[in-house]
Amino acid sequence: MAISLSKGQKVDLTKTNPGLTKVVVGLGWDTNKYDGGKDFDLDASIFCANATGKVSSESDFIFYNNPKNANGSVVHNGDNRTGAGDGDDEQVSVDLNAIPAETEKIAFCITIHDAVARSQNFGQVSNAYVRILNEGTGAELIRYDLGEDFSIETGVVIGELYRHSGEWKFSAIGSGYKDGLAGLARDYGLQTN
Repeated sequence: MAISLSKGQKVDLTKTNPGLTKVVVGLGWDTNKYDGGKDFDLDASIFCANATGKVSSESDFIFYNNPKNANGSVVHNGDNRTGAGDGDDEQVSVDLNAIPAETEKIAFCITIHDAVARSQNFGQVSNAYVRILNEGTGAELIRYDLGEDFSIETGVVIGELYRHSGEWKFSAIGSGYKDGLAGLARDYGLQTN
């Protein structure tokens, strides 16, 4: 049975699941019905950060146009441009044993594409979640439902996988960004124009 987390909670992943090496991180969301006249396109973005909380290079920023990190241990499985349907909207495959040693944490984020131009924010998004599945069995291990009402934010760090004493843990973050992907990229050490 999956462990359901609240904001700020942390849980062991590999210690409580011996032998677990490959996981799928599923991210999902729904958009509220409103008459804005523009389609929503939410995107999963992943930052593989070092001990200082920054990415070491642009290849450590994974999204639909850079679908994997340098060694292929973190792979974005494709962009869902509508969010239609049930289940995960986007998924990321992670090979925990192959994560480079300098990567201390992997942050999973959801942003709204072109949010400012489309006058969109997370106040118009509901049922956002992140969940971690055992890739081999498909069993859901951890789930965090965002559940918070973000009224002006256009990006959210929803959760992080991180190393602690040689084991992988997961932290439910739920931290919003009003400047979306640009703010996230800046905070994780990427230069934005």
